[in-house]
Amino acid sequence: MKALITAASALALCALIPEVASAQAGAAPATVISGLTYYGTLGYDDTSLSHINLGSIQARLGARYGQYFGAEVEGAWGVAGDKISVAGAPDVKMKQDSQEAIYGVGFLPISPNIDLLARVGYGHTSGTGPVAGVTPGLKGDSWNFGVGGQYSFDGKNGVRLDYTREDFQNRGVEDANVWSIAYVRKF
Repeated sequence: MKALITAASALALCALIPEVASAQAGAAPATVISGLTYYGTLGYDDTSLSHINLGSIQARLGARYGQYFGAEVEGAWGVAGDKISVAGAPDVKMKQDSQEAIYGVGFLPISPNIDLLARVGYGHTSGTGPVAGVTPGLKGDSWNFGVGGQYSFDGKNGVRLDYTREDFQNRGVEDANVWSIAYVRKF
C-alpha cells in the first residue's frame, strides 16, 4: 500500500519537472494550469474483497486543468453480487448498493493519445447481505488511491483502465481492490 502511494506521488512530481524547467528557462508555464477541459466515463468495475467479488456500473465526471492535473467525482451502483457463508448461514448473497468518491488526479501524457494517471481520494461504500429475512447494512468510508491509463481514439472518445485500492477506515470492513474499464468522452 505504501509503495503504491509512493509511486503515485512520484508520478505527480515527475509531471511537474518539465514545467518547472521551462519556467526557469523563461518559457511561460501556461500549460500546467490553463486549458480547462471536462470528461465523463461510463464503465464496469470489479470490486474484490478477500472472499467476495462484486460488480458495478461506474460513472465519473471530471475536470482536467491543463495537461497534468484534474479532479473527478465517481459513483457506482451494484449489478453483480456474490454468495458467501455468514455466521453459519450458507449462500448469503452480498451486493454493493452504491459507492461515491471524489479524487484529485495527476495525468502524465505519454503521447497525444495515451495518458497514464494516478489518483487519490476519499469515498463511501454501502452494501447489503440479507440473512434469514434480516438485511444487514455494510457501510464504510475509505481513503482511495490508484493508477491507470487511458487511450483516446480520436481526441474525444477513448477507453480507460484503472486499479484503485479502497483503504476502509471502519473496523470490520475489509479493504478492497477495484479494477475498472470504461468508455471515456471528452467534452
